[in-house]
Amino acid sequence: MPVFHYKALQADGAVAEGRLEAAGRQEAFSQMAGLGLRPVSLSEQAALAGSNSILPASLTSLSFRRKSEKVSARELENFTRLLSSLLAAGVPLSRALVILYREASAPAASAKWKEIHDLVIDGMSLADAMAKSPETFPRVYVAMVQAGETGGFLDLVLAQIADFQSREKELRSKVMTAMLYPTILLVLALGVLVFLLTFFIPRFQLVFSGFGAALPLPTQIVIGTSHIVRSYGLFVIMGLAISAFLVRNWFASEQGRRTWEGLILRAPIVGPLVAEFAMARFCRMLGTLLGAGVPLVQGLSVARKSIGNQILVDAVARSIERVQEGGQLGASLADCKGLFPSSVLEMISVAEESGKLDHELIRIANVTEGDLDRQLKTAVAFAEPLMLFLIAGFIGTIFISMVLPIFTLQDYIK
Repeated sequence: MPVFHYKALQADGAVAEGRLEAAGRQEAFSQMAGLGLRPVSLSEQAALAGSNSILPASLTSLSFRRKSEKVSARELENFTRLLSSLLAAGVPLSRALVILYREASAPAASAKWKEIHDLVIDGMSLADAMAKSPETFPRVYVAMVQAGETGGFLDLVLAQIADFQSREKELRSKVMTAMLYPTILLVLALGVLVFLLTFFIPRFQLVFSGFGAALPLPTQIVIGTSHIVRSYGLFVIMGLAISAFLVRNWFASEQGRRTWEGLILRAPIVGPLVAEFAMARFCRMLGTLLGAGVPLVQGLSVARKSIGNQILVDAVARSIERVQEGGQLGASLADCKGLFPSSVLEMISVAEESGKLDHELIRIANVTEGDLDRQLKTAVAFAEPLMLFLIAGFIGTIFISMVLPIFTLQDYIK
């Protein structure tokens, strides 16, 4: 029978700790209530194989955390959609979580769902339980769940989250599929480039030096690059790896992330796509929340977290302050011109006056996502020939640089 370690308050307010055997957590709580104890924490302990010793609760929870860090995006989407379906069918939350962690296909997912279940059984809300695992549940995920719990429409919010996850996975799949062919060509081009710099160009260099010819500047640059690759190639690779590591850490910091997000927003093609995608997510989420009866200010607070780009999140946060002061939503969002075009702001203002803001926001999201899909296809179709052109131009430059001296060799031969 499982053994539970508990910490509880006695009738006189003193803290008591101990162990008890129970068939499950509910029975353990019942036993504690029978002893006149008010539970503070309760953790199941695992017995060591072949002995009667008990692992500390901290080691058990550490083992859970290590396993649950590797929950895949597919497992999370399945969990979200199934939990939504179970709740919509009237299954209680605790029972639905039991079903999910028992039927999870991956051990890491099963451990994580059981951890969430145990926290909920202990009296914690689902959103707070998920917030303890930020590596699995993003902030916007937790914020939407919190809004769903508050408004009593958790099943609807979970279904919406699952739809968001499905759309983002489909979007990533489209981009990766479209860029697969250019990426393969890029790898092959790098292989050809290394071959040219290490084997082909040194032999040309011997021919040129035999004639004592003055080499053109492009040829000198290519030969110098070949010398660096052959003599210091290992150091160059190590330097690039260290630089990539430092740049990655800097971008992971708050300042670096904001700098990167600002650069993305200012990029010619990518920037408008990112802003349009953020606007679509914001409008869809806010429309869904308003349609379910969430107050406007609370819905704005949750929806802005779905934007993703912190610069745009801050801009919307300032607009929320104006709404809290009594301002209209359309006028309050007017300063976020990088996110909301003037036509969208006008539609929001008209819908707000007519009392159909939730339906209009969802309609705007549908129209924007359709337009975004067409723009994305165009951008990916443009990126493929552009990359091929750059690869061909790069290798062609090396070839031309090595061929240029040949046209002057006849002068030195004469």
